[in-house]
Amino acid sequence: MKKSTFLTTAVCAFAMLLSANANAQKFSDLDKSPMDAAWFPNDYKETNKTARVIYSRPQLKGRSLNELAPNGKVWRTGANEAAEISFYADMYLGKTKIKAGTYTLYTIPGEKEWIAIISKDRNAWGAYNYDAKNDVARLSVPVTSADDYLEAFSMVFTKADNGILLNIGWDKMRVAIPFTK
Repeated sequence: MKKSTFLTTAVCAFAMLLSANANAQKFSDLDKSPMDAAWFPNDYKETNKTARVIYSRPQLKGRSLNELAPNGKVWRTGANEAAEISFYADMYLGKTKIKAGTYTLYTIPGEKEWIAIISKDRNAWGAYNYDAKNDVARLSVPVTSADDYLEAFSMVFTKADNGILLNIGWDKMRVAIPFTK
């Protein structure tokens, strides 16, 4: 009986060794639009956060901003999955209260203003299935132009009166979305 158990164990171990090699993991190359995150406060030591956004960072690579984020069309606000924004306290976008939680951040780019959209959609790829019925809040914000050029789409939070700004930049375009307490 012991000989049979040993032989069975040895055969199983050998089969597992072979299958581990046969099923070795193939990892993807680095994403062309890597995922990034911004949060407020942006000090790593501060654990009491107000908000966080997770997004992918497309690069212009000789293309126009309007080609990648067309004016007048709902955009995922980055690349790949739509940007995900989390609030750790209730906030306001304009006069609309947003309860603490995780949402999707869509935008509608424009030449003079962008429309920021907080949607209760979750885990959305692109903006292909965007549905305005799921909007929690919308606000038009002015577009400004900067002297410095950003090749990669970027977001950063900064402190503002009674809240925070989510600053979006790409090429020389800048947008600041205000969230208040």
